Amino acid sequence: MSIQNEILNEIKQYDTIIIHRHQRPDPDALGSQVGLAEILRQSFPEKAIYQVGGPVEGLEYLATMEEIPEETYQGALVIVTDTANAPRISDSRYDLGDKLIKIDHHPNDEPYGDLVWVNTHASSCSEMIADFWQLFPDELVMNEAAARLLYGGIVGDTGRFLYPATSAHTLAIASKLVEYGFDATKLNRQLEQVSRDVARLSGYVYQNLEIDEHGAGRIIFTKELMEEFSVTDAQTAGVVPLPGVIEDVLAWGIFVEQPQGYYRVRLRSKGPVINELAKQHHGGGHPLASGANAYSLEEAQEIYEEIQRLCHEFVENEAKDTEK
Repeated sequence: MSIQNEILNEIKQYDTIIIHRHQRPDPDALGSQVGLAEILRQSFPEKAIYQVGGPVEGLEYLATMEEIPEETYQGALVIVTDTANAPRISDSRYDLGDKLIKIDHHPNDEPYGDLVWVNTHASSCSEMIADFWQLFPDELVMNEAAARLLYGGIVGDTGRFLYPATSAHTLAIASKLVEYGFDATKLNRQLEQVSRDVARLSGYVYQNLEIDEHGAGRIIFTKELMEEFSVTDAQTAGVVPLPGVIEDVLAWGIFVEQPQGYYRVRLRSKGPVINELAKQHHGGGHPLASGANAYSLEEAQEIYEEIQRLCHEFVENEAKDTEK
């Protein structure tokens, strides 16, 4: 029996299903979480389906969360989407249910849950949820709301279909979802839009990004800078892809100082594999898109020097391949 069949069988067994996602949600976290919730509501109207996890940090146009008491978890099935490790799950009550299922597309370096479905080849967890629906067309029902959420999650995690994880299958799934009639143009615009403050911060990134001779880039957002531009940590997510449009940049880190004094590090790459670097600094993720933490400026410097080394090695290896 496939893992998808096992998951569907578990869903059928429970009257109450509670779906979580990761902290600081992005469109894929909300798309996979609430997209799955909408599919299950349509497919099993007699069941109680909840989406939980607290504030959605500026993504209210996609979905909002529900508040439930602790007692609701008694005898419930809990599903967590798009979350690589348990400490990142939003709402620590996820382990109070009867059974726990993990659905994710990040490397399964820190397994959790009674059933685990991980597909690192998927562009997004939203793509996986859409695949789940397509596997059981006679039992699972798609609607406009679910299709909109899953499409938004796919667009968000593929960088509008620009990232290498975008496959022919990804595009086919997105096409199928658009058939459900939601306003894809409006949703794309909402995903693209930034506030005026973030637009100002974008200008700062382009003017102040440090780039070495091998394409290693970095920029540091101090607490003082964040206050000057009136932006929150969540809003800085909108500037993370910007260095990638510069032809000289190969891999980069965005270092954002947190109120507690440490630095949240967003790592991105056009070629060098960076997730092993992220793991060495309290993080992890995909080969070309990861997150880490630096607990001092010295550690932030170490991370940047590692980015520089990775870029240098990548450029040298490409040059050797060209010579062959």
